[in-house]
This record gives sequence, C-alpha cells and structure tokens, in this order.
Amino acid sequence: MEKIDKLDRKILEIISQNARIPFKDVAEICNVSRAAIHQRVQKMIEMKVIVGSGYHINPRALGYNTCTYIGVKLERGSMYKDVVPEFEKISEIVECHFTTGPYTMLIKLYAKDNEHFMELLNGRIQEIPGVISTETLISLRQSIKREIPV
Repeated sequence: MEKIDKLDRKILEIISQNARIPFKDVAEICNVSRAAIHQRVQKMIEMKVIVGSGYHINPRALGYNTCTYIGVKLERGSMYKDVVPEFEKISEIVECHFTTGPYTMLIKLYAKDNEHFMELLNGRIQEIPGVISTETLISLRQSIKREIPV
C-alpha cells in the first residue's frame, strides 16, 4: 500500500469535516492546484483510505426517535454467518458487529417509538434461529460523532 503523506492527511482532515467542500476551496487551503486535490482524492479512493461518500440523514427527521444498541447472544458463535443475513432483512438495523465479551454480536438500530422497537425486538430479532438472548441499551442522546483522527 502506498503511503499517505502530509498533504493527503491535510486533505482528509478538510473533507472529513465537510465532504461537500469544493475541491477548489480545498486546493486553496492546501496551496496546491485543484487537479492535485482531485488526483490525491482519487488515489485515496483507489487505496481504500476513503470509503464511500454521501449524505448523513438525521433519523429523527424521518420519525425514528429511538436509537438502541442491542447485545445479542447466539447459541454458537459460528451461527454469526447465518444470523447476519437475517439482520440485513431488517432495514432499521444500521450496524452489526461480531464482538468479543459478553455478547456474540452488537447491533445498532433505530425505531420510531417504543411500540415499533418492541415489534422489532420481540417479533423479528428474538425470533431469528440461534438468538438465545438480547440486552438493550437505549441511547438518550448522541454526544459525539466524528471520524477517526487524521
């Protein structure tokens, strides 16, 4: 893998704060040409330093008022590969991690309200073969959301 240099890090720092900033503005800040910025960003995409792009949607604006983290215990850890496709069918699940510690998996989901959450938890998640127990943590407020330091 190619190395990331000081200019690449500066570019990452700028675009991670505002992905919609025009390359001409990034070039101005970095004191290089717009073409140089474009080439560097393209190189970092090819190197998979930059993965994905898009807009962040505010779940509350769409009526999803409850954010929960659910620790899931499976009968056997090897069932992970069978459970993930079932979780993928539940669009409210936005993250899924295979973990160490007390849970086999940790998922994050958004629900519109407590009734919707109960339907997802009891009617869908706990009905998946291999799921033996769950523990729910409700997020009252997200205080920090950021990218890793560049």
